[in-house]
Amino acid sequence: MKKMLSFVLAGAMALSLMACSAQNSDVSSDSGSQSTGDAQKSVTVTTLNGVSEPMELKVPYNPQRIAVMDLAALDILDRLGLGDRVVGSAKAFSVDYLQNYLSDDNIVNLGTIKEVDLEAVMACEPDVIFIGGRLSTSYDALSEIAPVVYLSTDTELGVVESVRQNSTTIASMFGLEQEVDELMAGFETRIAALHEVADGKTAIVGMCTSGGFNVLGNDGRCSIIGKEVGFQNIGVDANIDTSTHGNEASFEFVVKKAPEYIFVMDRDAAISTDGAKLAQEIIENELIMGTEAYRNGNVIYLAHPAVWYTAEGGITALDVMLSDLETELLG
Repeated sequence: MKKMLSFVLAGAMALSLMACSAQNSDVSSDSGSQSTGDAQKSVTVTTLNGVSEPMELKVPYNPQRIAVMDLAALDILDRLGLGDRVVGSAKAFSVDYLQNYLSDDNIVNLGTIKEVDLEAVMACEPDVIFIGGRLSTSYDALSEIAPVVYLSTDTELGVVESVRQNSTTIASMFGLEQEVDELMAGFETRIAALHEVADGKTAIVGMCTSGGFNVLGNDGRCSIIGKEVGFQNIGVDANIDTSTHGNEASFEFVVKKAPEYIFVMDRDAAISTDGAKLAQEIIENELIMGTEAYRNGNVIYLAHPAVWYTAEGGITALDVMLSDLETELLG
């Protein structure tokens, strides 16, 4: 049975490559730019493998059929004007600017950003597949169907530069690198304006989940607040790994730290958890209401938690995230 599946997958990949070859020349290149005359057959990009290590991957140049299991990649493809090539995508998310991919019946439902339907992916015959970190364990299985481009946000590099780098990687597959600078224009200026407010200010950045409050560091979600915007994140020790869901903290801990600002991301709202308390109900208790941050109106609820939690890394996502901060900090 396993041999039969491998034979079928190999056949599907061969048909896909034949279709691609029919539309492109036999010229192969490691550059995303169009060569003189004919289009290219393939392009080599830097991506991640199944254990999140950088690797070089050859993918079809100018792929016509795209499967997307990551909202950041879908966002970038959408902004590059390539949405009409998406033949399958994750279909369970609440990010409003990508809703047309949910409602389009011509786009195959491939599962969720955390759980992929391999049969559905194979059936839509993609030339290339995009995933994020939540599906890294499915990398090998998906790679049997088509080349898998796995991109992520590098908190050391920073969110803005990660978005730029990942957008350039995707654009290079279509010869659209020149579009990236225009799409990224203005972000650094906006970061600089926010940094003027944040400079020298202390903050705790946290996430409400399952009725509790987890503090977040500068190594994962919401890292832009401490790393690029420039608040001094005093919620956790710099050596503690908080990249996934942070560390659960008591409200007494928050009071003891006495931050000037408290930033709150509502995970339950982000993933539409049934019956969950709103972040405001959790945070605005007697202890927090006695803090300087609360008294000064500096408890900031991130207005689009689904974007912060599920879609960080996209161009529109970055715009939304900065807008959430600008609304509260720049007024």
